[in-house]
Amino acid sequence: MTRVTAYAFTFKGLDGDEILLSSYAGHPLLVVNTASLCGYTPQYAGLQTLWTRYRDRGLVILAVPSNDFGGQEPGSVSDIHTTARGQYHVTFPITEKVAIKGKDAHPFYKWAAAERPLEGPRWNFHKYLIGRDGYLKAAFNSAVEPTDPIIIAAIEKELTAA
Repeated sequence: MTRVTAYAFTFKGLDGDEILLSSYAGHPLLVVNTASLCGYTPQYAGLQTLWTRYRDRGLVILAVPSNDFGGQEPGSVSDIHTTARGQYHVTFPITEKVAIKGKDAHPFYKWAAAERPLEGPRWNFHKYLIGRDGYLKAAFNSAVEPTDPIIIAAIEKELTAA
């Protein structure tokens, strides 16, 4: 019996398209729960920096808006676009707004919680790094900036993994 990987999951994109994580098989994936009205929202800029720096080497970044923490993503698709794409010029994929905790959590987040029960999101801008093999390799709390050397080192390790 093989373990389930992140590639088993799909999200609906902010624009209504399907985002199949299986289409990113063989690529490291940084999944970040985001919110437009959070003190950590400026991390969108650091995520875009990572995307610009590493996308040609295979890194995929996926923003997952959620209103689960502090009600800080209350807006519509248009509001999320205005913040992420308009204000922070984000060009990486963004999902529709989903629950990431509790009984209604998106299946990806239920899987991640089972994989790393002590390292789940406690606030917005929590980051999960999925390796090329589809398994959860690292989790970084909200306070860790996207361009922090610890995240850079983990991404580079996964980019060079066989």
